[in-house]
Amino acid sequence: MDNRKAGTVLAAAVALGLAATACSSGGAGTSARAASSAKLTACPQSSIGGAAGGAGGARPSGAPAGAGLSIPIAKTIKPADTAGSTVVDPTGPQIQCGKAQLTTYQNIVYSTPVTSGKKTQLVLDLQVPKTAGKKPLVIYLTGGGFSSADPSGNLNQRTYVADQGYVVASVQYRTTTVGATYKDGVIDVRSAIRYLRAHASQYHINASKVAVWGQSAGGYLAAMTGTTNGLSQFNTGANLGQSSNVQAVVDEFGPSDLSKLAADYDTATQKANYAPGNSLAQWVFGPGTKKSILNGPAAEVKAADPISYITSSTPPFVELHGTHDQLVSPSQTGLVNDALRAKGVESTRYLIKGADHGDLTFIGNAKAALPWSTKKVMGLIVTFLHQHLGS
Repeated sequence: MDNRKAGTVLAAAVALGLAATACSSGGAGTSARAASSAKLTACPQSSIGGAAGGAGGARPSGAPAGAGLSIPIAKTIKPADTAGSTVVDPTGPQIQCGKAQLTTYQNIVYSTPVTSGKKTQLVLDLQVPKTAGKKPLVIYLTGGGFSSADPSGNLNQRTYVADQGYVVASVQYRTTTVGATYKDGVIDVRSAIRYLRAHASQYHINASKVAVWGQSAGGYLAAMTGTTNGLSQFNTGANLGQSSNVQAVVDEFGPSDLSKLAADYDTATQKANYAPGNSLAQWVFGPGTKKSILNGPAAEVKAADPISYITSSTPPFVELHGTHDQLVSPSQTGLVNDALRAKGVESTRYLIKGADHGDLTFIGNAKAALPWSTKKVMGLIVTFLHQHLGS
């Protein structure tokens, strides 16, 4: 079925209010459900841990949230620097879905790269509004501490963005669990973009309008993708006749300078973040490393930082970060915002007052996501997409 190889494809026209069953089941052969009305309802929630298999480090079905992950959580956080940023109070109603109908697809195989001598199979999930004409494409990248990348996550927010008139692709990428580094992660995102541009007519995509949106480690990869537009070293694999450049970047609480990832935190949390051979070190230096982010070769660490690649032609950014983020120092998005503006690139940063790390659901903290799924906060993202991609 059109270059999907062994991937299971689910195609169903569903109302967003009923999309939870089709989008979160993670299994093959899920049947279609037709909409009975377009009434706005609560957006569907994710059922983490099914669809992706193991290629990107997704946890197997039935494992506890955060299984296999060791992520330091800060005990103290420095007050956020609000210079050059807008502080947003996230209180207010949650997002609702049902404005449009969607066709959804699951487990589309977009790439089969070789990692550490083994072939890995990478998939993406796709939501396509059932409206006339071609739609802009938004690539979504989940977080997971560089150790997990389950594309079934954050279904409610992805569905909300699709509901506004965008094709939304949630992309699995390789992680440290299969021996991948940041280079592999960026290569994977670009492979997915090229794949979808090559299949633009099939999925009703306007191939000239592509944004990348990520959270946490996914926010980092979104920033890396945007700042490395046009660099050949991150373009390998299939569909090389297609561009992998993006026109806009949404970076939610993503790292930007890995040597300062824990700069806002207590000493114990800093030591844990910079420990030799941890997941962060493996993401930069490769599997089995004994190096640390602070003591390894500085040039290699800088090569893994989005900030290092910014030029005057970097696409527009919007950054969002919680003032009480316990996993990624709030100053990280401030650094990339400052660096972008210094190069004359359009960049807007929002600090979400009182919000913690927004994707702590993968370690069992569902409440942390609530400030990030309000109409007010999601409206900031949708407004940015409308400004730079249209709808």
